Amino acid sequence: MSGDGAQVIRFPATGKAPPRPVLAASVAVFREGQVLLATRTKPPADRLWSLPGGKVEVGETLEAAALRELEEEVGVRARIIGFNRHVEIFGRDALGVVSHHFVVASFVGEWVSGEPQPGPEAGAVMWADPLKLGGLPTTRELADVLRRARQILLRAGEGA
Repeated sequence: MSGDGAQVIRFPATGKAPPRPVLAASVAVFREGQVLLATRTKPPADRLWSLPGGKVEVGETLEAAALRELEEEVGVRARIIGFNRHVEIFGRDALGVVSHHFVVASFVGEWVSGEPQPGPEAGAVMWADPLKLGGLPTTRELADVLRRARQILLRAGEGA
């Protein structure tokens, strides 16, 4: 773990950088004040709690990708309330070469249907208090993403 509570992920040195960043999308889904979290099952964030999400496919909007990944990963449907922020995830190998670089567009959503289930990409799932993650091992910027997502959710409720 690093000083900010994030787990440091190490990969074997390859000396070869990826050709370009990978575009991905995620969604913080809320139900009754709780947010849906899932553990990742693949590097670079395997076994860490995060938001359901994944790669954007060619011709797919960011919102559509976030909702598709949510349903594929955990079997939940939601409606998008708004955009939260982007998150960049990158790391370097032992030679100092960039080993991975993801740019994740993170949205805020409201639960519509489905009970979350683990699967090949989500090892475990849970509804959690977005402001009280305790000692959970999480992706690096999850706490900030959830604070902002909750604010967006509250503002959307005031306008309804």
